[in-house]
Amino acid sequence: MTSYVTKAVIPAAGLGTRFLPATKAMPKEMLPVVDKPAIQYVVEEAVSSGLHDVLMVTGRNKNALENHFDRNAELEDTLARKGDTDRLLKVSYSTSLADLHYVRQGDPKGLGHAVLRAKMHVGREPFAVLLGDDIIDARDPLLSRMLHVQQTLNTTVVALMEVPPESIHLYGAAAVVETDEDDVVRITGLVEKPSRENAPSNYAVIGRSVLRPEIFDILEKTPPGKGGEIQLTDALEGLASAPAWTGGVHGVVFRGRRYDTGDRLDYLKAIVQLAVARDDLGPDLLPWLREFAANAGPADTGSIPALPPVPLSTAARELLQIAGA
Repeated sequence: MTSYVTKAVIPAAGLGTRFLPATKAMPKEMLPVVDKPAIQYVVEEAVSSGLHDVLMVTGRNKNALENHFDRNAELEDTLARKGDTDRLLKVSYSTSLADLHYVRQGDPKGLGHAVLRAKMHVGREPFAVLLGDDIIDARDPLLSRMLHVQQTLNTTVVALMEVPPESIHLYGAAAVVETDEDDVVRITGLVEKPSRENAPSNYAVIGRSVLRPEIFDILEKTPPGKGGEIQLTDALEGLASAPAWTGGVHGVVFRGRRYDTGDRLDYLKAIVQLAVARDDLGPDLLPWLREFAANAGPADTGSIPALPPVPLSTAARELLQIAGA
């Protein structure tokens, strides 16, 4: 019998190496997108789709994630005494946003392993997975559509987006068959980060999925794949070719606005695009952007001088020798 989805899982254990040194001590999911950390946008999306039970899969040095969604009594008291109601509401909002739970991934064995860590919390129910550095614009709902498709077809659903063929090597790629619905396809195969020549299509898997619990059984038997990690894409490939009673795998083709805050350039674009759309920032920011784009000269766009080199620590030199660098 089909079950309604009630739980969301957010893998957020990555090291954020593309943002070093900013992420040396701060989780990449806590990087601000305008004035909210990226992870809050993701939790808000889950809640707006009716999923208030949220499990975050974290790792070492990720305590800031829990702190952000916990109360800060001293800060709240200070803002209350100042009569700063607006900021007080912003601070307390994240505290009551969802029923949040946390589990550590432990060993960094890949996205598939992170999802598997949710097994005890999820049980034998379908559940949603939202990647912690993938933001879907609230004006272009995706997860609610995926939940509807999952409920209707009793299937596993992944989000797909058409990307330029030269970019498909950055994603999992899906082989698809069209259905009667314009935005829904049946997935017959998946390949993790294929070359352009070997990609089955330019339909890329992005950071949203609604999974039937059978995925746990497959993940437990999935060997390490690309990068020596347990890939969720490989497990989905197994589910796509599994017996019919498992429901197979379908894709919802997303044509809206998505921001990959795990990529430095896309992160900057996300800040600009979301700030321009805000009533408190857009009216001043957009004219400035137009003026800057039209009039920026060498003094504005010239390279910033590099910092002078500093000697490596003894420990760093030893690690580089071990790595053969």
